[in-house]
Amino acid sequence: MLRAVLLVLAAFLAAVPAAAKQVVDLAGRTVTVPDRVERIIIGEGRYVPALAVLDRADPVKRVVGMMGDYEAVDPATYAKYRAAFPRIDKIARIGRASRDSFSVEQAIVLSPQVAIFGLEGHGPNARSGEVIRALEAAGVAIVFIDFRSDPLVNTPRSMALLGEVLGRESEAAEFVAAWQAALAQVTGRLERAKPAPTRVFIESRVGLDIGCCETMTRGMMGRFVTAAGGVNIADAIVPGEAGIVSLEWLLANPPEVYIGTAIGGAASDAGSWLLGGPGVSRDRARGTLARSVSRVGIAELAAIRQGRAHAVWHHFYNSPFNVAAVQAFAKWLHPELFADLDPEALLADLHRRFQPFALDGAYWISLK
Repeated sequence: MLRAVLLVLAAFLAAVPAAAKQVVDLAGRTVTVPDRVERIIIGEGRYVPALAVLDRADPVKRVVGMMGDYEAVDPATYAKYRAAFPRIDKIARIGRASRDSFSVEQAIVLSPQVAIFGLEGHGPNARSGEVIRALEAAGVAIVFIDFRSDPLVNTPRSMALLGEVLGRESEAAEFVAAWQAALAQVTGRLERAKPAPTRVFIESRVGLDIGCCETMTRGMMGRFVTAAGGVNIADAIVPGEAGIVSLEWLLANPPEVYIGTAIGGAASDAGSWLLGGPGVSRDRARGTLARSVSRVGIAELAAIRQGRAHAVWHHFYNSPFNVAAVQAFAKWLHPELFADLDPEALLADLHRRFQPFALDGAYWISLK
């Protein structure tokens, strides 16, 4: 029996290259990756800020292929990376801004060692079976991370995993420690004070469509509401991570706090969008919020009339810096309990320590 076990163990060790290690990704898969990873592809361009936490001198030096979503959906932040690292424009695009546009053939031609994909998102995900099989057959190790589906559980896990894969364990640990301390400032105080939960509605991607109202529930920023001491009212009727509620339902089930997400940036012709993020002034952001909540129906909500209306940069829904938005939510939901909290200082400090450029712009704003 012992001899059989030893033979199996020997065969296993022989199958794993000497210069390799095993990691467990966010899909629960045990994956063998090279000890020295120098060529990667990323399933969303918006993973670049996470790479910057780890490879601070040059976050794109290992990236040989990426989706084209970053410059399409967050051009203002992409422009900052382009200014600091012009090579980002020359990285091969292996798709546009949807998983259906991902090209397995282009990805394989680039000879990556590792592919970094999300459990969900714009690129290939954990259910993309054909893509997974094709890349693994070509010798590409695939690891899944998550800043989107369960962000406040999986952000520290994802950063630790990336640190392990890329040989940047100490940099990952430093970020995770700062992230966890910032979240604990909210969750710890709520646990001690036990305030009554505040009823919240998130209107997602405000102004993208003329109707009302797209929202986030059990994933993405919907998780921020619960962590900040609130009840997301749309949880009652939207079963998944996101969905749509009618204006009539919203008026019949009014929130105490309204939060809209801003998809417009500094260079946007705002139209009906909320604006936020790099280069957007506080006055301009507040002006778009005031205009947006003056819409017929929305303006009738008590939260709007009482000034408990806010806007937040949309891309926090898929960002390792999401904890700063959680602190902003906490101040909006329980202003007296969190009067001393300073989420703007937190976000500025995280950028100073973990990003290649300083914070610039209004990432959230309040009507008053």
